[in-house]
Amino acid sequence: MLSSPKDFRALQGDGAVRSHPLLVARFLRTDLKTTRIGLSTGKRLGGAVVRNRVRRRLREVLRAMAPAFQPGWDVMIIARPTIVNASHDEMVEVVGRLLRRGGVLGGPTTT
Repeated sequence: MLSSPKDFRALQGDGAVRSHPLLVARFLRTDLKTTRIGLSTGKRLGGAVVRNRVRRRLREVLRAMAPAFQPGWDVMIIARPTIVNASHDEMVEVVGRLLRRGGVLGGPTTT
């Protein structure tokens, strides 16, 4: 997982962006042998209980996809308020689509 403010700043400055009404994802190629992911859930989503629930649901979706990640990426996933009411299937579809478009799943970046 991404956790240091320095890593988040690097993604915000240099990362490629892919978006969807439920999520925004920023991608940055790294020299690391692993893919690191950070989650951002702002106060616009709701109270702490709601934000924590969204983070848990996103982590579970990402955990299932993790074996298929390409190595060498930093990814920041920013939740939008509409994700609060999204079903699990919608979350899986959207996260998978964004990660494929960013190049983390299934090879090189496509636009």
